Amino acid sequence: MEIQLSVIIVNYNGLRFLKDCLDSLIDKLNTISYEIIILDNDSKDKSCSFIKENYPMINLIESKINYGFGKGNNEAVKQAKGKYILLFNNDTILLDKLEPIISLLENDKSMGVVGINMLNTNQEYIPAAGNFPNLRNMFQFQKLLDLGIEFKKGKFSKDYYEVGWLAGSFLFLSKETYIKIKGFDEDYFMYVEDVDFCKKIEDIGLKRIFMPNLSYIHFVGFNKKKNPMLVMGYKIYIKKHFKGIALILISIALSINSFVKSIKSRF
Repeated sequence: MEIQLSVIIVNYNGLRFLKDCLDSLIDKLNTISYEIIILDNDSKDKSCSFIKENYPMINLIESKINYGFGKGNNEAVKQAKGKYILLFNNDTILLDKLEPIISLLENDKSMGVVGINMLNTNQEYIPAAGNFPNLRNMFQFQKLLDLGIEFKKGKFSKDYYEVGWLAGSFLFLSKETYIKIKGFDEDYFMYVEDVDFCKKIEDIGLKRIFMPNLSYIHFVGFNKKKNPMLVMGYKIYIKKHFKGIALILISIALSINSFVKSIKSRF
């Protein structure tokens, strides 16, 4: 049977999340042909033995080093047999069937990658899409999420929206597109690689689509202690995507942002 979808999960010490994550996939994907590929980034919490004992059908790749998120996905996708790819975090639970995404991608070839509604542990809305970096939002990261009132409140009136970037915890696209953009840029270890990934999709003329009527739970997410890694990720991004005076100005904006964050962290 031809595989429609390859689900790619990069795992690092995610044992406590794996059962709920994998069971949700098995439940919600039962009407399509799929495979699950997990690349384990040298976990120390018995993740691999748990997967082998309880989910023997899963293609488990046991890395002896921690590749990080981007390279981990790239390595796993090399073994993917599906026409479509779902990049899915290990600390997530899928709440809906995904046929609407496949239909959208099948019927409109301008669609490059699709994300869906992200909820926290209490099943409350969390922003999962944003604008690409610019001078304004590098001064204040919150502006990256300024996509209008519907995205601010999490109350949506349309079936889908075109956005800049989508959160890396759920990215659904064709394998053809993944290969065309050469996957994730491996210069990023963690954070902002999803923004860069979506920028490369824009650069080949394809849309980034947010579908709010489908949802997943994301347990961990971001906290302020990870701000230095976020700043580092955006430093890499702007060096790759800006030149000349624009690069100088946006670098200054990011430096001011970073300085203010470092001062606030002391109080």
